[in-house]
Order: sequence, then structure tokens, then C-alpha cells
Amino acid sequence: MGKAIHTNHAPNALGPYSQAIQAGDFIYISGQIGINPETGAIEEGIEKQTKQVMANLKAILTEADADFANVVKFTIYVASIDDFATVNEIYGSYLSEPYPARATIEVSGLPKGARIEMDAIVYTAN
Repeated sequence: MGKAIHTNHAPNALGPYSQAIQAGDFIYISGQIGINPETGAIEEGIEKQTKQVMANLKAILTEADADFANVVKFTIYVASIDDFATVNEIYGSYLSEPYPARATIEVSGLPKGARIEMDAIVYTAN
């Protein structure tokens, strides 16, 4: 089994899972929604939620001594594909080329009424 990664700078898991698990050279980050870890509340609107998701992911990556350059795969779940362009603009502002592999999936619902959730796979070996 891997090593659990946890930071107070990202929201606690909403269920029986870890924020992230490190196994060998990989870190698997659980789905993050736009919950502000300081208030425990979900941010309003797709822009604020997307920025909070990215901040939560960054906090977990920092705790694992990694950064967005180490991410090899993102999966993005959106409640409405109409938010795709907005999410892309914000998401892209956090990343550099070569961009990680990615999938975007429209879903019928997300926890706590979220409009976006993202998970990531991170490779840490040099």
C-alpha cells in the first residue's frame, strides 16, 4: 500500500478516502471540488470553484514535494459542458507545456452541488 498525503491547506475528504496516495513514483490525487479549506464552504460560480480546485490541488502537490509540472493526467468532471471554455481558460493559466494528458466528462451531479471536480495522477521520478 502507498503512503497517505494530507494537508490542512486543502479540504478534508468527504468520505473514506485520502486526499492523495503516493505509491512508488506516482501520486494519485483524489477528486477535488471547490471547497475553501478555511471556511469549509463551496465557492460560488464556476470561475471561483475552478480556481479553488486548482488551489486545493496545488496545496496537495506542495505537501508531496511536487508541482503541476509533475502531473501526467488530469480528469475533469463538469456539471455542464457549457462551462468547458471557462474551465479551460483557468486550468491553462496554471500549467505550462507540455500539458498533461486529460479527459473532461460531463456528469449529472457532483458532491455538495459542485460544478467541477478534478483528480490527478502525478509522476515524481526524474
